[in-house]
Amino acid sequence: MESNHIKPVHVTAGVITVSTTRTPETDTGGRTIRDLLIGANIDVVHYAIVPDDIGRIRSELYTALRKASCIVITGGTGLTRDDCTIEAVAPLLEKRMDGFGEVFRLKSFEEIGTAAILSRAVAGTVGGGAVFCIPGSVKAVTLATREIIIPEIAHILTHASSR
Repeated sequence: MESNHIKPVHVTAGVITVSTTRTPETDTGGRTIRDLLIGANIDVVHYAIVPDDIGRIRSELYTALRKASCIVITGGTGLTRDDCTIEAVAPLLEKRMDGFGEVFRLKSFEEIGTAAILSRAVAGTVGGGAVFCIPGSVKAVTLATREIIIPEIAHILTHASSR
């Protein structure tokens, strides 16, 4: 696909880890996302760890969106009773990017096989910013961030901010 219509945008990022057990020292998924974004010359201007609680996730997302144009939320996307990231974020998405989840599951399938069907990864736009919800494993955050989010974020924000 031709992408010569992409405008130069200054991408700022926020990383939110959803977990009741992680700390800044043990948050390997969140640290991996931050390292990959910084390595791609994207300023990480917000970082937080919140518990699996719909209200807390939404509140932190809105806080992050006041500072950053790209928010990556990791964790809480599974099938356990406590996992509620998708339930917190999906209703807030103004425009869903269904292709993100589809490509993430395809690439995951290539690495882990049929277990990829357990992924509920989702992405979309909120107020001109891009929001990505991905699983918490280091393998998953590396795949999503390195192979999908970083290559497409300027393209996404060009469209999201042109309303």
